[in-house]
Amino acid sequence: MCHKKSSVPNRSFRVADQIQRDVAELIRELKDPRIGMVTINSVNVSPDYAHAQIYFSVLVGDAAESEAALNEAAGFLRNGLFKRLAIHTVPTLHFHFDRTTERAADLSALIAKANSVRAKE
Repeated sequence: MCHKKSSVPNRSFRVADQIQRDVAELIRELKDPRIGMVTINSVNVSPDYAHAQIYFSVLVGDAAESEAALNEAAGFLRNGLFKRLAIHTVPTLHFHFDRTTERAADLSALIAKANSVRAKE
């Protein structure tokens, strides 16, 4: 007997991926100077599609200001998604600064420092 795998998780990943691409494009249309050069790193959509947690990093700009501005623009961005996404429920967007790349850079610096100290010994 063959059990068909549920396509719901795959659908959730596809929706999150599409939201990630569309939000990245829509952010470019925002004129808020507080939003620096941001990159959307990942999107997690709740199982009921009511909420999307959007994690971003900032190449240029202040992370806290970008986060505040993006959350203020969340309604505008969500309206943009309504026009782009072919799903019944467009989730409420919640933006969070993703410290992963920042931590990775700090860790790389620590490793480089440890290696240089070890090389001198």
